[in-house]
Amino acid sequence: MKLNDRVAVLTGAGGGIGRSLALALARRGCHLALADIDEHGLRETARMAGKSGVHTSQHVLDVACRAAVAALPHAVVQEHDQVDLVINNAGVALGGTFEEVSEADFDWVMAVNFEGVVRMTRAFLPLLRERQQARIVNISSLFGLIAPPGHAAYCASKFAVRGFSNALRHELAGTPIGVTVVHPGGVTTSIARHARTRSNLCEEEVRQGRADFEKLLRMPPQKAAEIIVRAVQVDRERVLVGHDAVISSWLERLMPTSYWRLIGRAMPSRN
Repeated sequence: MKLNDRVAVLTGAGGGIGRSLALALARRGCHLALADIDEHGLRETARMAGKSGVHTSQHVLDVACRAAVAALPHAVVQEHDQVDLVINNAGVALGGTFEEVSEADFDWVMAVNFEGVVRMTRAFLPLLRERQQARIVNISSLFGLIAPPGHAAYCASKFAVRGFSNALRHELAGTPIGVTVVHPGGVTTSIARHARTRSNLCEEEVRQGRADFEKLLRMPPQKAAEIIVRAVQVDRERVLVGHDAVISSWLERLMPTSYWRLIGRAMPSRN
């Protein structure tokens, strides 16, 4: 896919990988419809991307809101006339075993990480069908490849993104629309600092748990974004971002029921 003069819709654009994706696309001449629940972060990303001379629009959006997502395509077309690329990047995190987290928090993670992807895909698919070439990019996770204890809700949402993306790709075979699923490993974003945790932790336990997990986040978001955008340019269907994602993928294939005996030793202990 040649990105110059294309239009990309990007959720979670207010920071982290989303902001870096926006800047990488802008450098390639891709116009941007940027969406995020964080209005301040969204405005800053638009300012930075605009330096590349592309047209950007800002859309304050909660992907968990069905009505807001349904209204977004009209707002984007009003600004850009077309949509060639949809990147479903918005995501949240939740720590705790299945028994520890509340039903409301579990549903919140699924509503943002999985149902948001489904809603965005449903909303923009008709516009993508109008293009001679288009692509949907869904950001899953390392935890959409492996399933560590203490992250039941997050893993459920990211495995769901993986399964949905793979099935959708098969359903859209023979059409102009490609589907890419991305599995980033440890990328240095603020997702761990903003993650919800189970309610019975004291403040120090929460702080230490997040600090331990952040030690595993090593890849700069700019590098992750470049890997993803280059994969889009060559129409790759599956992208593993980082050595941790590559190694974990192979271990899961070789040891599908016992890989955690090895991987668990390198993971921080759960508080």
